[in-house]
Amino acid sequence: MILYEDILREFQHHKVKYIIVGGIAVNLLGSFRNTAALDILVEMTDANLAKVVTVLKKKGYRVKQPVDPMGIADKKTRKDWIHNKHMKAFNFYKEEELKEVDIIIDSPVSYAQARKNIKRIRGGGLTLPVVSLKDLMRMKKDTGRALDKLDMEQLKLIQKLRGRG
Repeated sequence: MILYEDILREFQHHKVKYIIVGGIAVNLLGSFRNTAALDILVEMTDANLAKVVTVLKKKGYRVKQPVDPMGIADKKTRKDWIHNKHMKAFNFYKEEELKEVDIIIDSPVSYAQARKNIKRIRGGGLTLPVVSLKDLMRMKKDTGRALDKLDMEQLKLIQKLRGRG
């Protein structure tokens, strides 16, 4: 069984349009990074986001923010959160299992751009849509986070080992 398999199966069942990014993508692309969070880039339509929220709530995930999580599935509310609250990701958590799911809502790489280059990786009987090495590097490049700097070093090494740099 892979981490978050229950959610990923539900996403596939409900035809959620998503791509795995972040630390789990770093792992799936060939490095090892300790992470307990599932970061996803999703198609930013109200209907798709409503499916994501429904799946996460069904699986017992909650939000830390004092808001209705379905607000993310409303374009006007989402735009307000991004522009006025400077939100980059919308976090769901399951405290008793120490799990978190971050929906990336403001990224230098859009879902549509990332979808063109996704890698399909098999795991746990699932075919997982994973961000490409190039797109993940674009997402991590200018964040200013020390962890992303370390990830970039690993991703560059993977790129070099694969003969692309």
